[in-house]
Amino acid sequence: MLNPSDYPALAALAAVLRHGSFDAAARALSVTPSAISQRIKALEDRLGAPLVLRGTPCTGTATGLRLARHMEDLGLLEAQLAQDLGQDRTQNVPRAPLRLAVNADSLATWFCAAMAGHDGPLYQLYIDDQDHSADWLKRGDVVAAVSARATAVPGCDLYPLGALRYHAVATPDFVARYFPDGITAAALTTAPALNFDEKDRLQSTWAAAQLGHPVPLPAHRIPSTQGFVDAALAGIGWGLNPVDLLAQHLQAGRLVALSPEPTDIDLFWHVSRLNKSVLAPVTSAVTAAARARLTQSKSPA
Repeated sequence: MLNPSDYPALAALAAVLRHGSFDAAARALSVTPSAISQRIKALEDRLGAPLVLRGTPCTGTATGLRLARHMEDLGLLEAQLAQDLGQDRTQNVPRAPLRLAVNADSLATWFCAAMAGHDGPLYQLYIDDQDHSADWLKRGDVVAAVSARATAVPGCDLYPLGALRYHAVATPDFVARYFPDGITAAALTTAPALNFDEKDRLQSTWAAAQLGHPVPLPAHRIPSTQGFVDAALAGIGWGLNPVDLLAQHLQAGRLVALSPEPTDIDLFWHVSRLNKSVLAPVTSAVTAAARARLTQSKSPA
């Protein structure tokens, strides 16, 4: 079990894993690299487990990462306590990073507005597919996540955000070459698609909805939201892109929609109840940015 005397070592551990080296951690904590090393070594000896894998950069073992997350969570709670008591944290106290999981398309279209809407935390973002970003929260790696999961992660509160709207697009020449007869099984099994990564099912789900049954899609792997748009503009393949990134290209005729109907992906904000009060200002900023930028469902009159 941890005890209060371990906290200087935990702070050193978190700093090493955050900054990637003992020297950088020492500068952040205003101590010597030797002090950082001694604190971590003493904690490793007491726990009987290695915590840091020395390298460039330094990385954490499973135990080290878990302890560092614990220390950062304590930092968030201490910041909230200071705020509740009307006390300002001194400037030389390192701010704990706010660990969040976000899908890449949200980051490219609206989530930066959410971060700008709440000035204060140091954001540490983990990018994953919207169908998998909540898994980071389930593992305890982050304290909140933007996800397409419509049911709350255990131990978390859920806030509907709205829908990120997509169009399946390609260049006019690409459409003329591969889709002369419209969206057919033969065309989709021949025309190169674009996938963000191995988890991306957006194109295959869209294709199955168009045909009424799944088909295998030949696909390029383009792990970048802007790269996705650029690849479509270059005529490399077809793919679903957020409408916010397409408006000018569609208007200019550089890209055309394969189908007039958009695809809406509902998104939700999952936030740990343990950190709910700490994250309340962030939650407010996220929901406000989502209301301004995402497609909102129309309530019945």
